[in-house]
Amino acid sequence: MEKLVPVEKIYKLMTTVFEKVGVPKDEAKIVADVLIASDLRGIRSHGVGRLKMYYDRIKDGVQKPITKIDVIKDFAATAVWDGNHGMGHVIAHKAMETAIEKAKKYGMGSVAVRNSTHFGIDGYYARMAAKENMIGMSFTNARPSIPPTYGVTPMLGTNPIAFAAPTDMESCFLFDAATSIIQRGKVEVYNRMGKELPEGWVIGNDGKPLTDAGYVLDALVQKKAALLPLGGFSEQTGGHKGYGLATIVEILSASLQTGAYMYGLTGIGEHGEKVPYRVGHFFMAINIEAFVDVEQFKKTTGNILRDLKNSQKVPGQDKIYVAGEKEFENEKKIKETGVPINDALQKNIKFVMQDLGINDLDLGF
Repeated sequence: MEKLVPVEKIYKLMTTVFEKVGVPKDEAKIVADVLIASDLRGIRSHGVGRLKMYYDRIKDGVQKPITKIDVIKDFAATAVWDGNHGMGHVIAHKAMETAIEKAKKYGMGSVAVRNSTHFGIDGYYARMAAKENMIGMSFTNARPSIPPTYGVTPMLGTNPIAFAAPTDMESCFLFDAATSIIQRGKVEVYNRMGKELPEGWVIGNDGKPLTDAGYVLDALVQKKAALLPLGGFSEQTGGHKGYGLATIVEILSASLQTGAYMYGLTGIGEHGEKVPYRVGHFFMAINIEAFVDVEQFKKTTGNILRDLKNSQKVPGQDKIYVAGEKEFENEKKIKETGVPINDALQKNIKFVMQDLGINDLDLGF
């Protein structure tokens, strides 16, 4: 049975777990803040549902709880960092903070990162810039999942793109999406719920659709399944566009920082052993004031969004949304009702709590 757990209890759980596995207190708060932001926005694939994954990776030694960042190059508005396989959330948070500071001084700021780890939802970092009245962009590569158009081997990661801009509306404009139809985390959610995947999301080596979520998770590792890019299988449906966007993200996340790419990100060594994932990121902040008055920018952007929302609707539909709006509404709701935790996730959380001896936190299950 699914349980609704107060947000503050889930946040407390995560900070406690990360501190117990060696993440410094202030950095444990950053990681927990990124994860709870995902739960609040209704993105169940990247919130507390990922807690055991991080726990396992730290325990296996492929992710370091103490984050040591090396600055490889720093030149005015740009920088290149090596994350040394630390906590991706901490690396990304500090990188976007640096990009924002550079943008305040130079009009734009960019930081390229290599040797990082999974950093949660991409949009969190783009939104950091929007909160500072800037445009924010965030990109990351990931384990091979997507085939090239007319291919079947998973080569590129789900490689999300995030873009955030402040507006004069209640919420900022926030686009955050994988360049595949579905990301690996969503497959994990379907597997936890025991649900079949819709046809057209995943294909096997024969090019035919796969719908068993559990099988797909194993088959992705064995190169027997691939998540289709945005647009699907063929050029006729625009699949080459999603494939192209995923490739752009791969270049931004690997080429600028001399980082790992595609099969260098599997987390599996030459002899089948577990190794660091060597993920790469790219962050950019654009200082709006270097172009136009911020309030004018917000008004123009708000007008664009309002015109879209007020355009003619499909019969039977009563509302048109803009990017980030649904998630903003979810955030208000979940703060009141709590974070939904299904049976499978409850088991994972109980395992981690018992393994770490956390027995002073009542989550109601």
